[in-house]
Amino acid sequence: MSKKAPAAAASLLRLVVPAGKATPSPPIGPALGQRGVKSMDFCKQFNDRTKNVDVGTPLPVIITVKGDRTFTFVTKSPPTSFFLKRAAGIEKGAASVGKEHPFVGKVNLKQIYEIGKIKQSDDGMGHLSLKGICTSIAGSAKSLGIEVVP
Repeated sequence: MSKKAPAAAASLLRLVVPAGKATPSPPIGPALGQRGVKSMDFCKQFNDRTKNVDVGTPLPVIITVKGDRTFTFVTKSPPTSFFLKRAAGIEKGAASVGKEHPFVGKVNLKQIYEIGKIKQSDDGMGHLSLKGICTSIAGSAKSLGIEVVP
């Protein structure tokens, strides 16, 4: 009676990759290489799938690497901070929130609502109310040093 070796479990890999700019360089190449996946295959598929997104937009991606070294991946919407900084017209958030210069930019409630609608479509957010998501986004804005105005 021979025993079968158990199939290797799938591993998850979470990265943030700029849309249309995936390359086999770090962090993608080493992360996939140590799992036995050809990083160029992922890069070609990712860049093809994100060709309709503004180039350079940071996209969280969850890559599932199976035991036979095949992979699948799911892209999510950009991070909330990306949307907030873009809406406020700033490059980066405040270095120290609440000090001399309390706010580095402003967003209005309509912009928060629009970001909330985008984030609501992400997996894992469907059970949350739009109001709850918008409240969370307003909190993120405050921690970035962005003022929320009516």
